[in-house]
Amino acid sequence: MIKRAVVILFLLGLGSLFIGLMQGYIPDTELNQTGRYYAEHTAQDIGAANIVTAIIVTYRGLDTIGEVTVLFLTAAIVGMLLSRGNHKGKSLQRELPQSGELLTTGSYLLVPLILLLGAYVFINGHLTPGGGFQGGAIVASAILLMLLTDPLRHFSHQLITVIESVSGLLFVSIGVLGIFYAGGFLDNRILPLGEFGSLFSAGAIPIIYSLIGLKVGAEFSSMLVNLSETEDS
Repeated sequence: MIKRAVVILFLLGLGSLFIGLMQGYIPDTELNQTGRYYAEHTAQDIGAANIVTAIIVTYRGLDTIGEVTVLFLTAAIVGMLLSRGNHKGKSLQRELPQSGELLTTGSYLLVPLILLLGAYVFINGHLTPGGGFQGGAIVASAILLMLLTDPLRHFSHQLITVIESVSGLLFVSIGVLGIFYAGGFLDNRILPLGEFGSLFSAGAIPIIYSLIGLKVGAEFSSMLVNLSETEDS
């Protein structure tokens, strides 16, 4: 009874806080100085049609590295904790139900298309909505579908680790090259900006986003594989 009362009081307090914020909220009618600079100069300075992409990869590239690092640490912690309870074997195979023919057949058709869509999203991140994080998540969803089809499917942890490590190393290396050959860390102008709106444009951004997509996809896939190999999952 006391726990319920505490929860109700907490929810009422939280609700009153949000109501106060909503009543006092006044939307901005124009961009601030930083936002105005991004809107007016991004296309010319960076060469990317997608302004959000340019900001994430270049102007706030250090934040992006931090986010990828947090995801890597999460995948590493999940793998470390679940490795202790890895009891995959014949007894697990007897307990798991067999996948239906519809799911099995559908996965053969959908997995290549999902992988292709994920690659398209992060390669074209400088032109259309999307990018490395979104594309990587789509790629990992293909791994999830294969695990749903066959929970005992074996994936090479070494291959996933190599993809994740090499992608991260190249990502940081391109950032360092920007210090020596352009205007600063992760400056995409180490490569020609190309024709605005074309696939080969925006300098190194397509390469950077491809590396981010591979790294994020590998990290998500690592967590999914570790979960699938744990009997309690």
